Amino acid sequence: MAITDKKISAETALYLYKNLLLPRRIEERMLMLLRQNKISKWFSGIGQEAVGVGVSLSSEPEDYILPMHRNLGVFTSRDVPLYPLFCQLFGKADGFTQGRDRSFHFGIPEHKIIGMISHLAAMMPVADGLALAMKLRNEKAVAFSFCGDGATSEGDFHEALNLAAVWNLPVVFIIENNGYGLSTPTSEQYACEHLSDRAKGYGMHGFHIDGNNIFEVIETVGKARELALKGEPVLIEAKTFRMRGHEEASGTHYVPDILFENWADKDPIHRLEKYIQDEEIATESELETITREIDRSFKQDLEDALNAEDPVFDEHIEYQRVYAPQPKEIPSHKDGVTYEHRFVDAIQASLRQAFEEDNKFLIMGQDVAEYGGVFKITEGFLEQFGKDRIRNTPIIESGVLGAAMGLALEGFKPVVEMQFADFISCGFNQIVNNIAKSQYRWAPPLNITIRAPHGGGVGAGPFHSQSVEGWFMQIPGLKVVVPGTVEDAMDLLYSSLHDPNPVLFFEHKKLYRSLKTHIPDKANYEPLGKAKLRREGTDATIITYGMGVQWALQIADEYEQKDISLEILDLRTLLPLDKEAIRKTVQKTGKVLLLQEPSLTLGPLSEISAIISEECFEWLDAPVMRCASLDTPIPHDKNLEHGFMADSNLEMKLNALLRY
Repeated sequence: MAITDKKISAETALYLYKNLLLPRRIEERMLMLLRQNKISKWFSGIGQEAVGVGVSLSSEPEDYILPMHRNLGVFTSRDVPLYPLFCQLFGKADGFTQGRDRSFHFGIPEHKIIGMISHLAAMMPVADGLALAMKLRNEKAVAFSFCGDGATSEGDFHEALNLAAVWNLPVVFIIENNGYGLSTPTSEQYACEHLSDRAKGYGMHGFHIDGNNIFEVIETVGKARELALKGEPVLIEAKTFRMRGHEEASGTHYVPDILFENWADKDPIHRLEKYIQDEEIATESELETITREIDRSFKQDLEDALNAEDPVFDEHIEYQRVYAPQPKEIPSHKDGVTYEHRFVDAIQASLRQAFEEDNKFLIMGQDVAEYGGVFKITEGFLEQFGKDRIRNTPIIESGVLGAAMGLALEGFKPVVEMQFADFISCGFNQIVNNIAKSQYRWAPPLNITIRAPHGGGVGAGPFHSQSVEGWFMQIPGLKVVVPGTVEDAMDLLYSSLHDPNPVLFFEHKKLYRSLKTHIPDKANYEPLGKAKLRREGTDATIITYGMGVQWALQIADEYEQKDISLEILDLRTLLPLDKEAIRKTVQKTGKVLLLQEPSLTLGPLSEISAIISEECFEWLDAPVMRCASLDTPIPHDKNLEHGFMADSNLEMKLNALLRY
């Protein structure tokens, strides 16, 4: 079977052969080690090498590649050092994640390789962000993003393709269609004839190729790269077949034998061997010599990796890996002059100040450009900062969050506006599994700020009024900030924008235009994670945050008329928590009411209750009490909403605490 009609030089043919053979021989050795219980898992790419190798050899060093499990050839063809690569695959301390993640779940920025996570298609929007970064810098570079046929049913696949087409990004998506998503055949995955046909629906170029023909892969990827550089993204479907199971433990019993027979004839290495022999480039004996040379080339690195040190647990180091260090100091802008600002004005001013100071900031979201956002936070920003930095997106929460990760990997400081905090659920996977865990696993710091208007009291109903900040408190790697005053809205947003870690910044919708005060016109930086006493007191403490601060201040004024002195501790940041401030106020007053807007069960302050019970029990003069909203969805009607909200029960709860 001829694999090319073009005349290929002997040097090129042998170069391709060696690049195909290296990952094959490594894999065959890995399968032997698996049977010897020296490694725990393996996802085989045997039979599919032409796709990964072809893309890698067709790309330029400045191009990004986002590979999958079966793309060992990407790493070997990009000259990734084999010793740390093997250590990574064995879970050793000298691997790229030092044992913190398995197999190909890692990246090597210096080699322009960004690895996968287990959630299919999740890295495809990241490729959009990388491509956008290169486009904004006018770099002649492309992002190549891999996925399997199974991943094409995922939402991130479609969001990534749509965004790439809408923004004319230099990105090429490669589908390795190997016939099965684990055990589910493609006939049960999609109804179109070719997955590449989907490109038409997004206004992209689509190619359907023989993924086991190294020459066809290289030729097509070369064409795709040229198109992508012109702002015309491409979808390539490479038809191939995996000759092993999804991973070795799953076996291949679900695959008809006839398929193995048919595809064995199309093996990319055997086809190239036949071409080389037919063209009299090398004899069978010479090819065997090459094989022995290949085996020798990685033998020592493999042995060294097998004998390398296993990771050693050190709790301090593990915690250090979760967050990048915050800036120690950013120049103050205080000048003593104050102006009246509403909560919404403070947020807008803080954003504008950061954008004026640093052109690495850009904001993405629905309707943030000409319209200025549904709450008009970015009104006028398009005219001031331009369309490159103030970017409308399609309705793609997951897609834009993934793109933000790609931009952050390239040194940009993306801000993502969720139209409403409720919609953040559509991007949950990108936040908690991709963005949050990357610093701990392998990545450089990701300076991403996610702004989310939240909270009730405005009659917006169960899908526009939720307070969802508690969803993220148990996710190491994130920071969760909820301001409750105008000054904090300005300063904590500015601090979030300058924090090198991903920050979720929740802005209360009811406070936007109802809360105002005199504050300086410029924001000032402070490290995140410090609570603040809003009011000194002696009889009891209300620990709260966000809207709860305003509720607490109001009731404290009322109780002062009764000669009852209430202390108010504003947490400000829910992750990380200021445990020392909590301990101090409990020790001082001995009585604590935890006030939160979210529903009672597993609300954010349940964690505070546990901390106090474990660490402050000896100072308590009463049980820790909680005041929270009902364990129901938040209703729309104003009367129903008022009964739902925590402040409707605040006086009753506070009296019960004080009487104890």
